[in-house]
Amino acid sequence: MNGSRQAAQYPRQTVSVSRLLFLALFFLGGILLGQVLAGKVPDGTGDELTRYLTDYVYLYGQTAPEGRAFWETVVIYFRYPLLAVFLGFTSVGVVLLPVVAVAFGFFLSFSVSCFTAAFGGEGVLLALAVSGLRCALTLPCFFLLAVPSWQTSWALAGLSLGRGQRCAPVVYGRVWWLRAGLAAAVLLAGVCADHALSPVLLRLALERVLS
Repeated sequence: MNGSRQAAQYPRQTVSVSRLLFLALFFLGGILLGQVLAGKVPDGTGDELTRYLTDYVYLYGQTAPEGRAFWETVVIYFRYPLLAVFLGFTSVGVVLLPVVAVAFGFFLSFSVSCFTAAFGGEGVLLALAVSGLRCALTLPCFFLLAVPSWQTSWALAGLSLGRGQRCAPVVYGRVWWLRAGLAAAVLLAGVCADHALSPVLLRLALERVLS
């Protein structure tokens, strides 16, 4: 009995791991694309980029937490995980979830590359101060939600392409909603921590970089 139960669960785990690796490859592709395109930025824009990022990080680091737009931080934290949840209710998520993974990796890589282009190696320190905490939380939450969403998207696509054939219904069980609730709680805690700590961390990084 236990052997049959383990045998029944093993394919599901294998499929989940394969989907995770597949989405991770798209995310890695986005990172590489961001680095390539960042390297093609004309040299003439380097000074302008440096001035812009210097003003940005200075204002970001000097602004008090209560003066920053709280809801903007919420949007930044929740945008990719929320997209992953939403696309899990659509058959088009089969195509769009890998696209979202590419976009996630691209914008993350491109922004870090811009910091390093403007400030050299110490730009990584500034990038970590600005978005390190956010990435540490949003990345695992995104993949935690994207993998089962992609699986349900495949099931919905199979229903829509079944041409009247009998197919098993797509069920969003308790584990699905517990996973979404856990991710939402982690992200909300991250928003509060980011709202309070990021200006302090960036101020410390600025003292080292611009001193």
